[in-house]
Amino acid sequence: MRRWHAEVVVDEELARQLIGQFPELTLHSLRPFAEGWDNAVWVANEQWAFRFPRRTIAVPGVELEIATLPLLAPILPLPIPTPVFFGRPADGYPWPFFGSALLQGREACDAALDDEARVGVALEVAAFLRHLHAVDVPHELPIDPNGRAAMEFRVPRTRGQLAEVERLWRPPPAVERLLDEAERLPPAAPRAVVHGDLHFRHLLVDDALRLSGVIDWGDLCRADPSVDLQLVWSFVPPAGRADVLRTYGPVTDEQLLRARVLALSLSAALAVYGHEERLANVEREALDGLERAATAAG
Repeated sequence: MRRWHAEVVVDEELARQLIGQFPELTLHSLRPFAEGWDNAVWVANEQWAFRFPRRTIAVPGVELEIATLPLLAPILPLPIPTPVFFGRPADGYPWPFFGSALLQGREACDAALDDEARVGVALEVAAFLRHLHAVDVPHELPIDPNGRAAMEFRVPRTRGQLAEVERLWRPPPAVERLLDEAERLPPAAPRAVVHGDLHFRHLLVDDALRLSGVIDWGDLCRADPSVDLQLVWSFVPPAGRADVLRTYGPVTDEQLLRARVLALSLSAALAVYGHEERLANVEREALDGLERAATAAG
């Protein structure tokens, strides 16, 4: 069984039944919109995006989104999902779910970004993260629950993920050297509110190739800011990194190294997922991300 196998499949019939909890919403249309490892999204009336957990592991994240996104949305400079409909377990479906306004745009991997447009989007991401990492929320957040800034955990995990992706991409020798260096880093301080899983699938880009939203906040937590800065390595062309970092603000060498390890880790996982699920754009972007993360300088 694949690691992202759904424990509960939310098909159209079940989605209709669950959305029926909201009599104020007359359902004129319903279509599948997106599916990831942990959640499925259905769009109602081309206006509302309903996010349904498909695995037990995703439920705490959805509960966290329901509790915190309404607090974060008003203070962030870009649209994020804001729950409006709060669904409860019913009709054999065991978990909570929510509906929010459908954000405009498509995943960054589907936007055919050239290097100039990619840097433009990354500059907007950097400004967004500068704001996010400075906010606070009146809700208790988990502390780096996936160990993304914890190199004693993340480095061995990354080695395993790189071994798994070797059928698609082979790392140059410099990658093992940087993993060795990262493994010696001291523990990171969980001082910022972070998205926690900020990769290319969670960036929405509009038709003008501008950043139009940031989605999938189920890994929201407190952690070292490097957790979100992995995009500097995996998404940004090497020649554009200095401008992106200037826009974000001061970053230490240790944070950049943590971010680079996580860039390799997430890109390897997404490459395997994209390949096995036959998501060509996801696989391509993730493999390109590995190549960028392995390239140190512009």
